[in-house]
Amino acid sequence: QDSPLKAVQMLWVNLIMDTFASLALATEPPTEALLLRKPYGRDKPLISRTMLKNILGHAAYQLVIIFTLLFV
Repeated sequence: QDSPLKAVQMLWVNLIMDTFASLALATEPPTEALLLRKPYGRDKPLISRTMLKNILGHAAYQLVIIFTLLFV
């Protein structure tokens, strides 16, 4: 099967999507507390418990919505 997007089109989509993500991160002003915070250690997890709860909660929410739309 042919791909719906050619290689150059996929590169443009990737460039546009990365640009929006970079702008979202770059335009947020740093706070003084953030600049004064000490760096995390090497043994600290990348994803905290709160982040994990939010990720799993959002995934469950999306699954409920998708299954509701598909089967109802």
